[in-house]
Amino acid sequence: MPTVMKQKPESDPESTRRELHLAARRESAADDYGTRQLLRSGGWTLFAGVLAAAAAQFLFGGIGRQGPHTNSGWLAMIVALNCLPFGLLLFLLGFAKWLRNRNLRKRQ
Repeated sequence: MPTVMKQKPESDPESTRRELHLAARRESAADDYGTRQLLRSGGWTLFAGVLAAAAAQFLFGGIGRQGPHTNSGWLAMIVALNCLPFGLLLFLLGFAKWLRNRNLRKRQ
């Protein structure tokens, strides 16, 4: 069964305005160059690392001189020790890109 597509009227100023608005939003998002994604993923990775460290300390038996006292504590500590530096570096990279974008916009 063939599908019939309706054509929109060419003299609709509202649709033209909507299309221009959407195009402007796409351009501003393209100028972002992934800054928001870096900040968001870095923040969530840092949050996961802090949560894992807190879980190792308070939920899974604590951390002594020789490390955590339980196997789940060791796993939480491994997750924390991977997420904290990686999340911090991601977040710092996103912050640096945000500062650069802000300075570029001020110069324009």
